Amino acid sequence: MKPTLLVLAAGMGSRYGGLKQMDGLGPNGETIIDYSIYDAVKAGFGKVVYIVREYFLNDFKELVDKKYRNVTCLDGTPLEFDFVVQELNKIPEGFTLNPEREKPWGTAHAVLMAKDVIKEPFAVINGDDYYGKDSFRIIADWLMAHADKKGEYCLVGFELENTLSESGGVSRGICSADSNRCLTHVEEHHNVEKGPDGKVYADNSKGERVEVDGKALCSMNMWGFTPDYFEKSYDVFIRFLEENISELKKEFYIPFAIDDMIRKGTAKVELLSTPSRWFGVTYKQDRPGVVAKFQEFADKGVYPSPLYK
Repeated sequence: MKPTLLVLAAGMGSRYGGLKQMDGLGPNGETIIDYSIYDAVKAGFGKVVYIVREYFLNDFKELVDKKYRNVTCLDGTPLEFDFVVQELNKIPEGFTLNPEREKPWGTAHAVLMAKDVIKEPFAVINGDDYYGKDSFRIIADWLMAHADKKGEYCLVGFELENTLSESGGVSRGICSADSNRCLTHVEEHHNVEKGPDGKVYADNSKGERVEVDGKALCSMNMWGFTPDYFEKSYDVFIRFLEENISELKKEFYIPFAIDDMIRKGTAKVELLSTPSRWFGVTYKQDRPGVVAKFQEFADKGVYPSPLYK
C-alpha cells in the first residue's frame, strides 16, 4: 500500500510576509512543496493531499494540474491529488464559534480536515519546509512497514542545530523519548538560535533563557500516522473545544493531540532520526539563502533542472 503525503499549506506565514507556499525558489520557479513532492514520489508515496484555505484553492488546483500532470509513481501509475479546506467554522456540531475569532485552529485541526479523503497510512509535512531526501525515505519505509498497525505512529526528528535560521530565532519542539525510542514529550522552545560562542540557546516553556543541546532531536512537523489517528484526534479535539471554544487565539496543535494520546495510553509514537538538514523561509531574509541552496542542488545534479517537465 502506497502512503499518502498530507501537505499543510493553509498558513499565510506572517513573519515571512506573504503566501510563501507559492513562492518560486528553485532555478525554474520551483516551490519548496515541489521538492517535497519530488522526494516523496521517489520514496514510494502515491498520493498528495493539500490542506488549503478557500480563498486560494482554485489557484492551487490550477498550479497542481499544470506542474504535476505528467508525474508518475514508482509503479508507473499517475500521482493522485486531492484538496481539502481548513476554515474556522469547520468544527463539530454542538459548538458555536466565537464571532471575534480570526486565528486558525492549528495544525491538528488542519489534519482532521483530511479524514474523509485519506484511508491509508500518511505523512504530514509543512508546505514551507525542506525536509530532504533521506527524511522521506525514512518515513515512507516506516509507514509501509506499519500499514496494518493501529495506535502506532512516528515522528521524524531533526538535530536541532540542523534546523536553525541565520535570520533570527525560531520556535522548535525539542523531543524526549524513552529507552525504546518512544516519544514521551515535546517541549516547545522559542527564540532558538546560536549564540556568539557557537552554542545553541532558547527560551524554554518557563520563559527562561537556557542552553540547549544542538544534537537534540526536534520536531519539524514531519509525522507518520495510520488512518485510526483521525478518530483518536477527533476525540481530543472535542475535549479541547469544550475548554477553549470561546478562546480567540488558542490552537489545537499536533503535539498537543499526541501528548494527550500518549498520556492516556491510546497511542505510542516512535521517534525516528534523519541526517538531513532542514531549511525554509521563516523570514523574508531567508529567501536568498534558500534560492542559492536550490541552485547548488541543480548545479551538482542532486535534482533535475527543471524539476518537472
